[in-house]
Amino acid sequence: MQIRLVVLYRCAHNAGVKLLDQVRQKLRAGHYAYRTEQAYVHWIARYIRWHGLRHPREMGAAEVEAFLAYLAVDRHVTSSTQNQALSALLFLYRHVLQTDLGDLNAARAARSRRLPTVLTQDEVSQVLQRLGTRRQAHGAYWLMASLMYGGGLRLMECCRLRVKDIDLGRMQLMIRQGKGDKDRAVPLPASVREHLQHRLAWRSELHQRDLDAGEGRVDLPRAFERKAPGAAYELAWQFAFASDRLSRCPRSGRTGRHHLHENALQKAFKQAVGSTGILKRATCHTLRHSFATHLLESGADIRTVQELLGHKDVSTTMIYTHVLQRGACGVRSPLDALHDAVQ
Repeated sequence: MQIRLVVLYRCAHNAGVKLLDQVRQKLRAGHYAYRTEQAYVHWIARYIRWHGLRHPREMGAAEVEAFLAYLAVDRHVTSSTQNQALSALLFLYRHVLQTDLGDLNAARAARSRRLPTVLTQDEVSQVLQRLGTRRQAHGAYWLMASLMYGGGLRLMECCRLRVKDIDLGRMQLMIRQGKGDKDRAVPLPASVREHLQHRLAWRSELHQRDLDAGEGRVDLPRAFERKAPGAAYELAWQFAFASDRLSRCPRSGRTGRHHLHENALQKAFKQAVGSTGILKRATCHTLRHSFATHLLESGADIRTVQELLGHKDVSTTMIYTHVLQRGACGVRSPLDALHDAVQ
């Protein structure tokens, strides 16, 4: 009996692995981001395991509703996390299994509204100074953090900057295939121009050493490699903030010089914040929040800020108006008025 259960477990496990491979193929055919692929595969695998390794074809809306309710009620996940799990399962059933789940009536996680953490300009300056004292990655951490604050870049947008996207002549950065697969232009701070020139010169030398060693290839976006296969070895397409070592692409399996891992920058940023004594829960994304808030504080038009951030809807950008000085910080507390009257 025990042997039979082991055999059944292995068969179910193998079927699940094959199914996840099909999910990956569908996602890549649809040009989904690698992060989306990782998240969807994670939630589908978790859904299968939660239901005792049953094949999703044997399950339906009731099982999906039960899993989503478990996430909301037992695991207390946020609404965005639950929605991500739902999107993954809908993709599985609609695009892989070709099954319509119909209307789902699962318990939904409570939708929360959180104001972003914002650093003051002095606090940003302190963090950048601490990053500037670090010698790792050829000084890339300080430069990357400066670009994120100076142009409102997301973490991965900064990591994935290619040499050709840095326009020193027009003093702008081109953000390619940002969130929502959108391109946009952001300002390049004049204060980092000289540092970027040194960085690009170093990157050119590194690329030449790679070519001399028979390497120098970088993965290109989508189907562009089929149109211009030689572009993978051109300096223009190389990542500006390249890793110190060669690595294997998780999708293609080919060896090349990828960009610096985002975790390394996140760790360096966290250490820099801690060394300043700042008690706010600041991350690399806090630099983007600070960029938007400081622009609005200086009188920038909200539509301009929306465009620079790459927001689809201006209502998303409006959240920064809640942390401006003319909000809670601009109101005089009645306790102070009472204190003045007593005096």
